[in-house]
Amino acid sequence: MASKDVVYLNGEFCPRAEARVSVEDRAFVFGDGVYEVLRAINGKLFATRFHNDRLRRSLDGIRITLEESDSPERFTEIGAQLLRENRLTEGEATVYMQVTRGVATRLHNFPSPPVPPTVYISVSRFKPHSDLAQSGATAISHPDLRWGRCDLKTLNLLPNVLAAQTAKERGAFEAMLIRDGVVTEGAKTNFFGVVDGSLRTHPCDNHILPGITRWVLNDLARGLNIALDETPIKVAEIPRLSELFITGTTTDVMPIVRLDDGPVGNGKPGELTRRLQRVLGESLASGGT
Repeated sequence: MASKDVVYLNGEFCPRAEARVSVEDRAFVFGDGVYEVLRAINGKLFATRFHNDRLRRSLDGIRITLEESDSPERFTEIGAQLLRENRLTEGEATVYMQVTRGVATRLHNFPSPPVPPTVYISVSRFKPHSDLAQSGATAISHPDLRWGRCDLKTLNLLPNVLAAQTAKERGAFEAMLIRDGVVTEGAKTNFFGVVDGSLRTHPCDNHILPGITRWVLNDLARGLNIALDETPIKVAEIPRLSELFITGTTTDVMPIVRLDDGPVGNGKPGELTRRLQRVLGESLASGGT
């Protein structure tokens, strides 16, 4: 028998096809909620501490209070249980967690009195982009039109969706977002580049989502004596990039070898990118953080 396709919704495990959420849930009418996506390898969740901390920060950032029996740590336990229930303890999978402000009559302000949050957790089989990781992917540049709190992992992803669709229509894997003349991040990833021998990326502020793979990779890079300069890459510096790569929970370290209509560097994955790919791969294989 194949996967059972069991999900968790508001305290109960049920078949995905039977899971129901009210049309008055604030996620449906306002996008009022947050989410996380975790990587699982052979049933073991990767970097749970980082994901739990970020979920807690996102919940605090939009002022959603969990029920006393709930916590990010409890949600990761449920995710691990779903992996077992769905027979996904061999190979790779992802765990999706979503928390909304709950079900209430449509008013812009928060429900008063507060209503219980809606908690949804599911799992899916995952296949890494192994071929692209070796050959390198392409990207386009795109204006960053998102709101001012990109550091919170909210459900309000329409600007990301539009940028990602534009990239797809132009045959690219990712969109590089640009705000005020500098590279911020991707539609679904963090961007890193090598400029004049220095590894650069945007600092963690309200303009980017602090990626989990970014945090893990920063620790691993220090172990290789690779310094990370958190100075944004300016648009004027893009032609001087010798290497460019993106990171994410489902992209790992992905070389970008073409940007818009031209090659990055020599048009092949760079040496530093390859080193970081290897060390992250070793961390994933060992169970990581």
